[in-house]
Amino acid sequence: MTDTPTTTAPPHPGPPAADDRLPVRARLALCVLCAAQFIIALDFSILNVALPVLGNDLGMDAGDLQWAVTAFALPSGGFLLLFGRVADLYGRLRIFTAGLVLFTLASLLATFAWDTAPFLAARALQGLGAAAVVPTGMSLLTTTFPEGPQRNRALGINGTLLSLGYTVGMLLSGVMTDRLGWRSTMALLAGCGLLVILAVPVLRPAARPEQRPRLDLPGAVTVTGGLLCVIYALSTAGQDGFGRAHVITTLALGVLLLAAFVAIELRAPQPLVSLGMLRRATVAFGNLGGLAAFSMMSSLIFLLTLYFQEQAGLSAFRTSLVFAVQGVVLAATGTAASRIVAALGARTTLVAGLAVQGAFTAGLLLLSGHGDVPLAVGFLVLASVGHMCAVVSYGINATSGLPAHEQGLASGLVTSAQQLGITVGIPILGALAAGRAAHQERAGHSHAAAQLDGTLLGVGTDTALVLAAALLIGLGLRRRTKTG
Repeated sequence: MTDTPTTTAPPHPGPPAADDRLPVRARLALCVLCAAQFIIALDFSILNVALPVLGNDLGMDAGDLQWAVTAFALPSGGFLLLFGRVADLYGRLRIFTAGLVLFTLASLLATFAWDTAPFLAARALQGLGAAAVVPTGMSLLTTTFPEGPQRNRALGINGTLLSLGYTVGMLLSGVMTDRLGWRSTMALLAGCGLLVILAVPVLRPAARPEQRPRLDLPGAVTVTGGLLCVIYALSTAGQDGFGRAHVITTLALGVLLLAAFVAIELRAPQPLVSLGMLRRATVAFGNLGGLAAFSMMSSLIFLLTLYFQEQAGLSAFRTSLVFAVQGVVLAATGTAASRIVAALGARTTLVAGLAVQGAFTAGLLLLSGHGDVPLAVGFLVLASVGHMCAVVSYGINATSGLPAHEQGLASGLVTSAQQLGITVGIPILGALAAGRAAHQERAGHSHAAAQLDGTLLGVGTDTALVLAAALLIGLGLRRRTKTG
């Protein structure tokens, strides 16, 4: 199959049929793959509420606490495309297993870290392992299950656990830190990783390609370096602000490297990423939907975490319980999302899901400084329903109609949208909210009023970006359908 844009409408999943029932071995494989993805999503948020305690224990200054998250986010986002391609060339199951082993060992190192340096090194190794596990796990999933009801169901379950993992991490962060200390969160990741490693024999390796293409090394270097620079710049901007010289320089370098990557891929005989794949409307707009859904929901959770603790006066433990409510809703919606996709189609579900997420995020603009916890929880829950529908359907859009040998590349793009969304959304909106709050305080407003104003600016920006993405995706996929 060539990389030219398809001209037929995306296949409609159709009503639930008997062939969407998974065989026993396929169910076991799905459990292993989804468990691995769940653990990685868990790691993105399991330290969030624990950061102040962790900093006191390891002697980290408040300004350095972001590195507990950034050290993981940098390699996990930066090396995704590289590992996705390496897995296509040298064996998805092999890279998947190696990534799990590295992640588990790094989690053990983080558990027993005696100082800041070994802890941050362990977090970076966790991120590197995650960068290997996520794209290979997704490509194993899409090649294990044939396109249609079975794959839609598998992607629905996987998408549910991805979003649920981030939310459960928020819950466990408060509960485990309060009861057992922050080290228990890293020990949990190590234990879960070991269990998944023991279950890996359930998976079957994919058939080896008849001809093994060469790795596009210049493309790998430029895209990895570009992503690392961009993620670093956006992550540090959340603490230092976008006006600092090192943020501007690193961001500019990242953009230049990514531009060089595009130029290299246009000329490479065996490119790391087929740019023709991005000309497919389903791939391009599907991944845009995933990027919008993950970046804006993770940002919303971050903003509300600060609101609940700093403005509504909730403890870390009670804040975690709030997100437990969201987790229940995400799980319930995820179980029904595949049926919604079957009834409405993946395109309609993606657009409608983003529209619902944006509309109910807008309701949070009604928040005031005190006594609005029930209001905030209500709108968060309703926005989460739309978010989960978007999460389940974006992967279906972005991987449909592609041959097996391109699934690794497509899965790398899908997981890049997810991981980059979780990584870049928080620093962008966090910096925006913090900057507005600081400006308001300098203008003479009270600290509480300034913080609330910053939160509302972040929520308003979140709303606008989600709704804009829904509109753009709706128009783009509709135009594709008409050309078919």
